Amino acid sequence: MSQLTTHILDTTQGKPAAGVEIALYQQHQTDWKEIVRGFTNNDGRITDWLPKDELLAHGLYKLKFETGNYYKQLMISSFYPFVEVVFTITDTSHYHVPLLLNPFGYSTYRGS
Repeated sequence: MSQLTTHILDTTQGKPAAGVEIALYQQHQTDWKEIVRGFTNNDGRITDWLPKDELLAHGLYKLKFETGNYYKQLMISSFYPFVEVVFTITDTSHYHVPLLLNPFGYSTYRGS
């Protein structure tokens, strides 16, 4: 498992959000540099973005969840075309950033 993982739970449907594209960015001065991009699996998770031995440098990071495309495929109207979650990496521990999602709202937290 990589140092950074994520998952999405579609709270309206009560199940994982599979097939959602997510990009990871690192801030460099005033710009964001894309590090990796992937899709959630059938369990709504991405656990293998980075090799398990690779550690992220300390700094600001952003996950961009392409939620609009997800709901468009389900033919459900949604308010957010995407969700961006910015967070700080401060050490070598595991970081899990889940997204609880519905068509008109979302929440996130640091998971385990």
